[in-house]
Amino acid sequence: MGKKKIAKQENSETILAEKTKVESAIVKTGSKSSNKKQIETGNAYIKASYNNTLISVTDEKGNLLAWSSSGSLGFSGPKKATPFAASKVVLALTEKLKKIGPTNLHIMVKGIGGGRDSAIRSFANQGFNILSIRDITPIPHNGPKPVKTRRV
Repeated sequence: MGKKKIAKQENSETILAEKTKVESAIVKTGSKSSNKKQIETGNAYIKASYNNTLISVTDEKGNLLAWSSSGSLGFSGPKKATPFAASKVVLALTEKLKKIGPTNLHIMVKGIGGGRDSAIRSFANQGFNILSIRDITPIPHNGPKPVKTRRV
């Protein structure tokens, strides 16, 4: 069946020394718990379409910190594009960003949905300092030729 294991009784000093070695190795490798730090400024991207409202928050380099959408909060159908749903999305994001999140935001808005303005107002009401607001909605600059009109 195999050899029997004989347990050796170790004193508490050697156990504590081994624990400190392991903890120092974890700190040197940069585990996630020691790597978190407070971020001052960030970017908030609001995509407000006719069907949904998506909001994502990144740091200055563009690394994603948190995101949320009205569909992920349980809104369905035409209720996803309402201003109320957009304000609830911002509330969910502030809960995610409490520990590491930025306090100063550059806001970029894309799309023409109903949640554009209420999302910006909700960011301001939650205590974020809004540094700038930019509209990055794509605009065609004389794209392809339109379809020929139908004659009956």
